[in-house]
Amino acid sequence: MTELPEQTQEVLQALSKERLIDTILLQAEKIAFLSKKIIDLEAKLNTDSTNSSRPPSSDNPYNKPARKSGKKGKPGAKKGHKGHRQEMLSPTQTEHLVPRPCSCGCDREYNELKPFYTHQHIEFPEIELKVTHFVLLQGRCADCGKLNKAQVPDEYTTGYGPRMTAVIAELAGNNGDSRTIIQNFCSSVMGFSISLGAIQKVLDRASEAIKPHYDAIGDTARQAEVNHVDETSWRQNAILCWLWVLTNATVAFFMIHNQRSKEAFKALIKDWEGILVSDGYGLYRKWVGLRQTCLAHLTRDAKALSESKNPDIAKFGNNALKELQRLCHMAHAPPSVGEWRMFYARFVALITRNIANKDEAGRFSRRLMREIDSLWLFLEKAGVSPTNNHAERMLRFAVCWRKRSLGTASDKGNRWVERMLSLRQTCRLQGKRTFPILVEAIESYFKEQAPNISWIAQA
Repeated sequence: MTELPEQTQEVLQALSKERLIDTILLQAEKIAFLSKKIIDLEAKLNTDSTNSSRPPSSDNPYNKPARKSGKKGKPGAKKGHKGHRQEMLSPTQTEHLVPRPCSCGCDREYNELKPFYTHQHIEFPEIELKVTHFVLLQGRCADCGKLNKAQVPDEYTTGYGPRMTAVIAELAGNNGDSRTIIQNFCSSVMGFSISLGAIQKVLDRASEAIKPHYDAIGDTARQAEVNHVDETSWRQNAILCWLWVLTNATVAFFMIHNQRSKEAFKALIKDWEGILVSDGYGLYRKWVGLRQTCLAHLTRDAKALSESKNPDIAKFGNNALKELQRLCHMAHAPPSVGEWRMFYARFVALITRNIANKDEAGRFSRRLMREIDSLWLFLEKAGVSPTNNHAERMLRFAVCWRKRSLGTASDKGNRWVERMLSLRQTCRLQGKRTFPILVEAIESYFKEQAPNISWIAQA
């Protein structure tokens, strides 16, 4: 075999070295890329409701939260929670009970009898439907012989009265029960049979009856100085829509829109220009007025950074978490001038030290810098909360409704959901019962009269 010239061998060796170097560099880049991807996937795998915006229902049921050290607290509601207890109602019947014969064996009656305690016993009367048959008569005019027929009075044409309609609406809207469950309830408890189509017609009438309340709730919400805004996904015929809420301390206004956009936001608030409390969604950050960003969202994101495997990012996340938690605590314990100056100096220094970094700490620092004017408005304005938890609590029932029903099937169904959610949550905020309001609204609708909506704006 003929040997290659020495010069040719040197050229081939040089080419091999260059290829080897290129291969090593290419593999090094690939290893760095895959390593970063593994870190990101592991971080995503470790996310839950405490360090991300995921709902608690999505948490792994096998991963129980670690118990806090120290004395175990008592089960039930914590101190400060408004409790629910049995109230003393007006009696429909009163019985006075005397003591049993005394253990001494005497047969004498008791002297100085007086009440010392009232035991209340509550029971339903036997459910008995009030059924009226309107027998329509027909007859011929004695003069002209024309055949005339009687007609059902307008307020009875539906076949179901205001209270029966309100019961069905209460089950479907206030409880979120399905049409089949309502059908079974009517058969088992109320003692009458009703078709699924008839239930839907009843709910359509209830939806029209509470439309004035829905409009009044929206008008009242848009007159408030401070409002919380949030949105969650909804489905109409399996097509993605969005359920929006505009809420404050007295009312909650819901709207289903096919977009999560500026157009939908404008349709929700219309001409309102007050103080906005929201999360960090880009649409809300463009709000031209005063805005309080949700510190709970930032706290969860900071917690996720504190759990990073990169020690520098974990240290930054831990420091950011402490400062954000300290800021939230100021809502209940306002700081002194000295305490605020120290906090502000630490917070700004934490941001400026990391703002130029090209990692998660740098991105979070730049996010805090963009939001810095909206982080502590709650310390300056009365009635402003440091978090958007109020809007999320208002949406919680709607999310459960969506999971049970898988959404709606028509625009008419969307209107029913909007109106009933608005009425239900507004009544809860104002401590009112929905059923009497439903009865009055439906009675007014049947009589073609305006319902009483004055209570909405009076709170």
